[in-house]
Amino acid sequence: MKKFILFTALLLLLSACAAQLPTSEKLEHIRLAKQDALSAEMTASGLTLGQPTYIRVFKSENLVETWVEDETIGRYIPFKTYPICNYSGLLGPKLMEGDRQAPEGFYTVGAGQMNPWSSYHLSFDIGFPNEFDRAQGRTGSHLMIHGNCKSDGCYALTDPAIEEVYLLTEASIREGHPVPVHIFPFRMHARNMAQHNASPWAPFWQNLREGYDAFETTRIPPEINVRSGHSGAKYVIETPRQQTIAMY
Repeated sequence: MKKFILFTALLLLLSACAAQLPTSEKLEHIRLAKQDALSAEMTASGLTLGQPTYIRVFKSENLVETWVEDETIGRYIPFKTYPICNYSGLLGPKLMEGDRQAPEGFYTVGAGQMNPWSSYHLSFDIGFPNEFDRAQGRTGSHLMIHGNCKSDGCYALTDPAIEEVYLLTEASIREGHPVPVHIFPFRMHARNMAQHNASPWAPFWQNLREGYDAFETTRIPPEINVRSGHSGAKYVIETPRQQTIAMY
């Protein structure tokens, strides 16, 4: 996780439709060992490796969900769910470098964030801090989804799980589709929201719920923007029809 190779600047210059992702001998071995089986599993579900992919993370449930666009209906369908074997901190967002807290919020993964040289088997940087985090004065670096079941502010999967999630993410990016990674404290249905209503993070979670609800309704990852004002930064969620959902 700490050994993130400094190819990011070069990779960010590449166009999205011709993304060249970083590689390593370890990753090539994993591709040979697992990519055909993963592709066949997707084909059996009516999907193709490289179609747009979307990831949802749920802290409380210790789950990473992968969704892939079904091009026949123009909506995303669930592919596989993987258990989180370790994450750092409690429910609530990451605030500062060194607080050992795993982030919550809306992030996007592109080619320059993939790290096949990770000390934690494989990893990709979720993109913390994003525009919203920076506007709130939040700090941190190298916040990853990775393997090795160890966490220092990240979301850790087993090595077999991160291999599949990495290959899904890599293939989507290579085809010109950066991968949204939306991280929630829990499944944001009414019962859970009511249970956590007294938390100091309830207003922030209500804002996250808008993105959760948008996807639950449309099965298309919403467009995420950030608006800053006198009361601070807020996520602005837009549906595929470009209809802005009210902020908290």
